[in-house]
Amino acid sequence: MTASRRRRAVAALVAAGTALTLAACSGGGTSDDADVAGQGYVSGDGSFTQWAAEDRKGPVEIAGTDFAGAAVDLADWRGDVVVLNTWYAECPPCRAEAPDLVDIATEYADQGVRLLGINGVDDAGAAESFQRTFDVPYPSIDDRDKGAVAALQGIVPIQATPTTVVLDREGKVAARIVGLAEGSTLRALVDEVLAEPGAGS
Repeated sequence: MTASRRRRAVAALVAAGTALTLAACSGGGTSDDADVAGQGYVSGDGSFTQWAAEDRKGPVEIAGTDFAGAAVDLADWRGDVVVLNTWYAECPPCRAEAPDLVDIATEYADQGVRLLGINGVDDAGAAESFQRTFDVPYPSIDDRDKGAVAALQGIVPIQATPTTVVLDREGKVAARIVGLAEGSTLRALVDEVLAEPGAGS
């Protein structure tokens, strides 16, 4: 990453951190401790958190089946930077952020970045309709059994939908956005992780 690009990335992060925007979908949760796995959603404000390499937890272990019936296992993606995004079809901020997620998936595909959706609400018909509408090029796990969110909960709180989590090359949690992921913020977070030394260094 060039020095000017890094400066732009940091500036985007600072701006995003001070200008908290659009709330996440709320399914009636009233407690800040509401558990997504129990469907007690709370709103998110688009704020983000980053963890230094030495403070990161993980690796995150998620395996499941996408809505087309194909197996997905994060263990197969070790060595890549992974972006996880919780969503469901009728969630307005999920729909609002979808074009940015699609663009990021496309733009960063050759840089060792993978995206994975986690949908614990929709059946295959609703999920696949959303994916067709937004030309989503990456898979989403059918998480109606809440296994993927439960795996994340033990490492990083997932208390709103959408929530976006960036994993480093070792599968550890490097960053989290609670609520709608602004494209510039997510790109800056991904760029920071891409600029780190490779796995095992």
